[in-house]
Amino acid sequence: MSRRTKRKKSDEVGYLSRFNHEIKGVFLIAIGLILVVSMHTTGAGSVGEFIKDISTGLFSTAAYILSYIIILCGVLVLSNAFFWKNKSSILYFSLVFISLLIIVSLRDIKLIIEGAAGESINNTLALSFRLGKEGIGGGLIGNMITGLLVKLFGEIGGIIIVISILIISTMMYTKISLLTLLSNVKNLFLKLFKGSREFIGEFVMVSSNKKSNKFDDGLDDLDDIKLEVAVGKDLDEKEEKIKVLDFTTEAIKEAEEELKDKSIDDIKSKNSINGMEEELQLDVSNYSDTQIEYILPNIGLLNQLDQQASKDDKKKIIKKAKVLEETLKNFGVDAKVIQVSKGPVITRYELQPSIGVKVSKIVNLSDDIALNMAAPAIRIEAPIPGKAAIGIEIPNDDAANVTLREVIDSNNYKSNKFNIPFALGKDISGNPVVTDISKMPHLLVAGATGSGKSVCINSLILSILFNSKPEDVRLILIDPKVVELNQYNGIPHLLIPVVTDPKKATSALNWAVQEMTKRYKLFADGHVKDIKSYNEKYLEHKLPFIVIIIDELADLMMVAANDVEDAICRLAQMARAAGLHLILATQRPSVDVITGVIKANIPSRIAFSTASQADSRTILDMGGAEKLLGKGDMLFYPIGANKPIRLQGAFVSEAEVERVIAFIKNQIEKPLYESEIISKIDQGNTLDMNGSDELFDNAVELVLENQQASISMLQRRLRIGYNRAARLIDEMEEKGIIGQHEGSKPRQVLIKGEDLIGK
Repeated sequence: MSRRTKRKKSDEVGYLSRFNHEIKGVFLIAIGLILVVSMHTTGAGSVGEFIKDISTGLFSTAAYILSYIIILCGVLVLSNAFFWKNKSSILYFSLVFISLLIIVSLRDIKLIIEGAAGESINNTLALSFRLGKEGIGGGLIGNMITGLLVKLFGEIGGIIIVISILIISTMMYTKISLLTLLSNVKNLFLKLFKGSREFIGEFVMVSSNKKSNKFDDGLDDLDDIKLEVAVGKDLDEKEEKIKVLDFTTEAIKEAEEELKDKSIDDIKSKNSINGMEEELQLDVSNYSDTQIEYILPNIGLLNQLDQQASKDDKKKIIKKAKVLEETLKNFGVDAKVIQVSKGPVITRYELQPSIGVKVSKIVNLSDDIALNMAAPAIRIEAPIPGKAAIGIEIPNDDAANVTLREVIDSNNYKSNKFNIPFALGKDISGNPVVTDISKMPHLLVAGATGSGKSVCINSLILSILFNSKPEDVRLILIDPKVVELNQYNGIPHLLIPVVTDPKKATSALNWAVQEMTKRYKLFADGHVKDIKSYNEKYLEHKLPFIVIIIDELADLMMVAANDVEDAICRLAQMARAAGLHLILATQRPSVDVITGVIKANIPSRIAFSTASQADSRTILDMGGAEKLLGKGDMLFYPIGANKPIRLQGAFVSEAEVERVIAFIKNQIEKPLYESEIISKIDQGNTLDMNGSDELFDNAVELVLENQQASISMLQRRLRIGYNRAARLIDEMEEKGIIGQHEGSKPRQVLIKGEDLIGK
């Protein structure tokens, strides 16, 4: 028999099967409609009256339910619905109807049993039939079943059995776990309760703001909504269920109103801050006394989210999951997709391998999986921390944007549990991720050009500006590239203008080291351990946190590698408790820029897309960053984490940054720079007020003790860089302690220890 003949016969069989289904469906719907008309109207004729008498006599009022069940079955058969399973469906609907029939009968079963006492079986059946037509009991069939059930188990036992039959049959038919159902119901009530509480809180807050005439930009809050949908699909013919977690905020239907134009003078006149702005008490740290009336920027200055339609719908996700399983099966790997988490840019398919399947075997198939999934690149997380599963991360067909406004407007950012919040972006499940810079306590940001590093730095700075006042957090921005951070000049959070000269950057870092030392002495005198305890104890002399951001570390390392490395290491090792935090960014993640000493002291890291696995290992001590997609796709490796977390970084445009900076600058007449710090940096911060390095005395003691002077000796013994050691040698030469440089000969020590003491 030819293939064409076989295909033709197969098509004929399929057509006949569909034709038979349609006939059965129409027949059932017709019967159900006749029952409905007969039960509810008097226009069905003598046949209708006969049908009504027979139906009510047999089933009493449950006959009304039977008519609608028959119509439902007809519709399911006619549409050839996925969950219509022929015999099992008929059995399920029959059990449901019988259970409902028993429930109807239990209402009057005692009266019927008492009325039929002493009567014959025929009279009892006739009585049940007659009472059923009058709507009493469950009719002939219902009373027979219920009477037997009550006689064997009692009325309460009968109710328990009926409820059990309903629950068990529903579980077997739908394959839905009872615990899962109860858990979903509980979560639904919790979400409703939480949403109601937040709505009431926001309503009260809005009312109070209107009464006190607070600043209001007329924008509604956007709630972060995570849609969790359980989607069942027949995978490998075993009706496995895949849970799909979709990040899309489908509940957002109404667009927000545009921010009304208001001048800063109007804002100041209409929005008082009740005199609660504290005066900057910076005398302790030798800062200038400054008092400003600072208003935090409003969320309306940032662009709102443009709602995007996602093409990766649930059916498409399930289809990809099946393709993934089949691909692995073709290579001899038996694994099932148990959950799918859809994020803004990627979708993670969680695989559960069968017993005996090695994780390394799946990891080695990454290129083959990418080929079969038609993906530009995939990343495999094996295993997922805290789960007995392997994560296959595949890019979405259409990536969704993550705006800084979404993250700043989230409950995580608004919780006020962070000293210095940093709005990072969203994770794979679409949850906003906010971290605390004070707990990092230092951060390394690295990635190739165009991967999103500069946008990340802007998001970090704006996260601080939206939450912290100048008396709480001060900034030192170092930008050797000149053009990246120059726009922040003039904001009140800056201690000094943006540093663009690499030589002055070294002096700024050395000043930070001295400030750290001063603060530790202050803590010791105040019998406290850190800045938080100090600020709680001495409210009138609060110290601000200081965040030092270096946008391009590579340029500084090229000019003064040793001095920069020494200052960074000292700050990284000790500055956390003093409230000083480092943010180092570079687009050249090589070992000569991110040295082993620097990396060992910077515990938290962010890796954007890199050119090679070697660069990824330089940043994270592991591969993975080379497979990122760019444009904000990052691996966040916080302190204490076992593995990096994949995030989509929050995007903020240049226009948004300019609006926020303009809003802040309009609140002050002139920049609040610290002139004393600027003068120290200009003069060369390595020298103290007497013109001597703070390590000068130690260097002289070493030279007199060893009766020799060399730059290398001072570098080793004092643990300083080459430039600083050379300056110490030059200063000792100027003061007549050592002789001049004589080529390869060592310098001559001109005085002894007792001579110096005498002077």
